[in-house]
Amino acid sequence: MIRKILIAAGTFALLSTTALTPVPAMAAERKETYKLLDLFAEVFDKVRSEYVEPVNDEELIESALNGMLSSLDPHSSYLNPKNSKDMDIQTRGEFGGLGLEVTMESGWVKVVSPIDDTPAYRAGMQPGDFITHLDGEPVQGLTLSEAVDRMRGPANTDIKLTVRRLAVENPFDVKLTRAVIKVQTVKGQTQGDVGYIRISQFSATTNEDLKRIMANLRKEIGKPPTGFVLDLRNNPGGLLDQAVAVSDAFLDKGEIVSTRSRRTEDTQRFNARPGDIAESLPLVVLINDGSASASEIVAGALQDHKRAVILGTRSFGKGSVQTLIPLPGHGSMRLTTARYYTPSGRSIQAVGIEPDIKVQQSRIEPIAGAERERRSEASLRKALPNPNGGGGDKDKQEAKPAAPVSVTPAATPATGAKPEAPTPIKLGDPVQDYQLARALDLLRGLSLYRPAAR
Repeated sequence: MIRKILIAAGTFALLSTTALTPVPAMAAERKETYKLLDLFAEVFDKVRSEYVEPVNDEELIESALNGMLSSLDPHSSYLNPKNSKDMDIQTRGEFGGLGLEVTMESGWVKVVSPIDDTPAYRAGMQPGDFITHLDGEPVQGLTLSEAVDRMRGPANTDIKLTVRRLAVENPFDVKLTRAVIKVQTVKGQTQGDVGYIRISQFSATTNEDLKRIMANLRKEIGKPPTGFVLDLRNNPGGLLDQAVAVSDAFLDKGEIVSTRSRRTEDTQRFNARPGDIAESLPLVVLINDGSASASEIVAGALQDHKRAVILGTRSFGKGSVQTLIPLPGHGSMRLTTARYYTPSGRSIQAVGIEPDIKVQQSRIEPIAGAERERRSEASLRKALPNPNGGGGDKDKQEAKPAAPVSVTPAATPATGAKPEAPTPIKLGDPVQDYQLARALDLLRGLSLYRPAAR
């Protein structure tokens, strides 16, 4: 009873204090807000009556809403009913278009990442590419929603993108054919005794798909795996709850992520539950500059808990959370409502996650003019043979040394040349995928120092 009285008394005191807040200041602030709304109505009316061409009221209001929201940050926007429906479809893992995750920067559309096995991916679009024109029309002056809407369209229709790439002096055109994008967000394959899992984005089914594919990989390998590679490269993010669930799948305990909004009382903390889907086996997580948002939550949680080695290049650095707020009868608004923090309390906003081992994506190719016989003891005249067989003159005649190779950064068109869209490196193929090859080497190296399973 005493506690109830104290709470009631405290509440009354709070209400009383609020009532004592100077009313004139609040009234003056409200009056100023009404003046600004009157200004908006006056400008709106002038545009309707005096602009050189007739205008559509709905389009004017939508543009005003988009202008207000997009002025806050690159990820807040207004979604009309059509775009709102498209967003809902996309989070369920199926949508129409080119297969690009984009943002707006300096008035141009910037590619965050292409989605696997889509027209944009197959055409060689890369994270960091700037799209300057759509079918010859400049994108400057368009909102992000307008640009995305123009890139979408019926399947089997073509669109020409004009692209600027930092490593290339001149802009170049890429012709794409639109398709219905059905995204299988999780794929898996065995790499010998290592399980390879690729998550291309976080949609509503990602965590369940991960569990199913992990079980299939274990069956296919047959014996205890050496470890797992979790590939989050070019993963633009997606649903927060799925990022938490995937992180939880590899963690036994501890905080996964916290979100902190404008009001301290709205802070949320997400914690792992017992159970590691990989049973504490070594884990390497691959990231690059196309890894954003939800994928950074996963990488950050596993890095802070030292559950995985993060390998690749620095991630995109999107450390904010957007909430989709329905506007009944008028679509919805996507509003940045919080920042997220990794378990150690760090924000990765605009700085990204630094990998534990930095490995640039590269290609392996023979060194020109370097093919020659390998020097060794066996190549010396009258070298003693090995008593167990091998070595000596016979091996000198039969041995054909492999051509030396060099490792060079993934090729881009030569500066000054008319560039063509490059053939993309096939992620998940260790012959082409240098970063994956290094991850596999790392896991197998770690296994040499692990006690044998009993």
